[in-house]
Amino acid sequence: MAERGNGLTPEQGIVLGVAGLLGGAVNSVAGGGSLISFPALLAVGYPGVTANMTNTVALWPGYVGGSVAYRRELEGQRSRTMVLATTCVLGGLAGSVLLLTTPASVFKRAVPWLILLACALFALQPLATRALTKRQAPSKEHRSLGLHVAVFLAAIYGAYFGAGLGIVLLAVLGLAIPDSLQKLNGLKQVLSVVINSVAVVAYGVFGPVAWTAVAIMAVASLVGGRLGGGFARRLSPILLRVLVLGFGVTVGCILLARQ
Repeated sequence: MAERGNGLTPEQGIVLGVAGLLGGAVNSVAGGGSLISFPALLAVGYPGVTANMTNTVALWPGYVGGSVAYRRELEGQRSRTMVLATTCVLGGLAGSVLLLTTPASVFKRAVPWLILLACALFALQPLATRALTKRQAPSKEHRSLGLHVAVFLAAIYGAYFGAGLGIVLLAVLGLAIPDSLQKLNGLKQVLSVVINSVAVVAYGVFGPVAWTAVAIMAVASLVGGRLGGGFARRLSPILLRVLVLGFGVTVGCILLARQ
């Protein structure tokens, strides 16, 4: 069992450190790092809700770093960002409350399906990216109700589980806003930070976050993103995607079989 009074065992700490390192490297190249880090938390013995909240808090620094890297693409998007960020705050609050009030037994049954859903989103990412690339057009403001409803639902999902959030947001933004993929990617990064920041505050104050695991994985993911990304980039993007998907699907199926 994980973290009890005296903290994690050295073996558990190593598992989480390696998972954070690999997750950070994968996130820096293709996204999908949660498909490694979240199962690792389950593997060392954390209950599903604790593992999910801990994973959200541990990966938050990576989202912030990603948004900083896209600051140039955010130029000229201040109004759009502020309007959509408000919707993300509301959706993030709703998703956080939903997870905080979900019985542990219900979330445990949902975990395998959430992991498999995240795998499906990760698998479809290249198709979504290619489709959105064809929609490049001059920037224009959109405040449609449909866009905000879709962003609100994406924010609920992001705060509740999170894996694959970037893919969902990029697809939603691309369908509603005819702008360049790079600009939409920058907007997606900022909105992801907003959603995760709301969740981090909610879980940090009210949730059973495993702070020792957070410390290990946050540092490891940052190192992985900076150093491990170089190694990951040497791999074929297809091979990297297949490896992450294979791991995620295997974990999802194993958890499903145990129910």
